[in-house]
Amino acid sequence: MADDRRAPPMPNRAAIGHLGSLLLGLGVFLSGFVISEPAPYELLMVAQVALWFLFGLRISRAVAPLLVLLMAFNIGGMLAVTMLQDILTEQALYVAVSVFLALTAVFYAAIIEDRHQRLSMIFQAWVAAALITGMLGILGYFHAFPGAEMFTRYDRAMGAFQDPNVFGPFLVAPALYLLHGLLKGGLVGAPLRGLGLLILVLAVFLSFSRAAWGLFLFAAMALVFVMLLKERTNAFRLKILLLSIAAVATMVVALVGALQTEKVRSLFETRAQLVQDYDGGHMGRFERHRAGFVLAMERPLGIGPMMFGRIFPEDEHNIWLKSLMTYGWIGFVSFIALIASTIAIGFRLLLRDRPWQPYLMIGWVTLLGHILVGTVIDIDHWRHFYLLLGIVWGCAALEMRHNSRLRTQTGLPRVP
Repeated sequence: MADDRRAPPMPNRAAIGHLGSLLLGLGVFLSGFVISEPAPYELLMVAQVALWFLFGLRISRAVAPLLVLLMAFNIGGMLAVTMLQDILTEQALYVAVSVFLALTAVFYAAIIEDRHQRLSMIFQAWVAAALITGMLGILGYFHAFPGAEMFTRYDRAMGAFQDPNVFGPFLVAPALYLLHGLLKGGLVGAPLRGLGLLILVLAVFLSFSRAAWGLFLFAAMALVFVMLLKERTNAFRLKILLLSIAAVATMVVALVGALQTEKVRSLFETRAQLVQDYDGGHMGRFERHRAGFVLAMERPLGIGPMMFGRIFPEDEHNIWLKSLMTYGWIGFVSFIALIASTIAIGFRLLLRDRPWQPYLMIGWVTLLGHILVGTVIDIDHWRHFYLLLGIVWGCAALEMRHNSRLRTQTGLPRVP
C-alpha cells in the first residue's frame, strides 16, 4: 500500500529572500536613530547578520580581504586592551562594538554581491531615515514643539543622534543620492528630490559641524565632476552643469534665508572660523595630535579604548591617531591597508557602465570625503561609515563576478 504521507512543504525561497531584503532595508533605516546605546539598529543587525549567514549567505573570495583587514584591525584593538591594568565594562563593550561594526561591513558587502538590486533598497531606506532624522533636527533647532530640544545639543541640530558631528555626515550620502537623481532623472520626480535635498542641506547646515559642511561640499562637487567625466555627450554635460548651478543657487537662497535669524547667524559666525580655541590653544586638538603620535612611539600596542581622553584633556578627534591609540600599530597598519585598498578598488571601477555604478559612485565619493574629514574627527564607530565600506566592496565583488561570467560565456581574458 502506498504511503500517503508527504514531506511538509519547504518555505518559498523567493518569499524568504523578499523578507530578508525588507529586514535589510529596516536595518539601514534604523541606523538613523541612535539616541541611546544599544540602539535598535544593533539589536536588529546582530540577529539579521546571524540569520543571513545561517541561511547560506557566503563570503566570497572578493569580499574575504575586507574581512581579513577588519579582523586584523580588531585584533590590534584586543591586544591594546591587554595593556590596561583594569578592564572596565565600557572598554570591553567598545571592543565588542568594533567587532560588530566590522561584521556589518562584511555583511553589507556580501548581501550586495548576492543581489545587486538590494543597493536600491539600501539607499532608499537611507534617504527615508535621513529625511526623518533631518526634519527632527530642524524642528528641534527651532523649538517647533514642546520637548523638541531633545533633538539638539549645544544649540546645534543633531536629530535622533547623540552628536551633531555624526548627524551631519550621516545625511551626506542620502543627499548625494537625491542630487544624482535630480541631475540624471526626469522632470517627474525632480520636485520631490529637490525638496528632499533642501531638507537635508538645511539639516547639515544646522548641525553646525564644520566636518559635515566640508564633507558635503567636497562630496557634492566630486560627484558632479565624476558624472561629467562619465557622460560623453555635450548636451548631457550641459544639463548637469545647468542643473548643478540651479541647485547651488536654490541652496544658497535657502541658507541665506536661514541666516536672517539672529541665533543662526551668531552660531554660524562662530563655527565658520577655521581654527577654534579648542583647536589651536594650549593642549588643543592639534597639540594633542602631536603628543599622541609621540606617545604611539612609546606604546606600540596602543593604550586601549577611551584611555586617551583620561591622559589628555579630550579624546583624539583624529581617526589615524585613534587607530594608533586604541588599536596599536597592528590596527593602524591594517586600517591604512583597508582604506588604501578600498579607495583604489573603487577608483578603478568608478566609471564602468554597470547597473550598480551610480551607487558605487555615491558610496566611493562619500567614503573618500569621510577619510579626509577623519583627520579632524573620529569616525571609528560611525555606523554609516561601515555601510559605505560594505557598499564599495560589494560593488567590487559584483564586478569580479560579472567579469567571471563574461569569461565563462565568451572565453575572453580577464578584465583588469
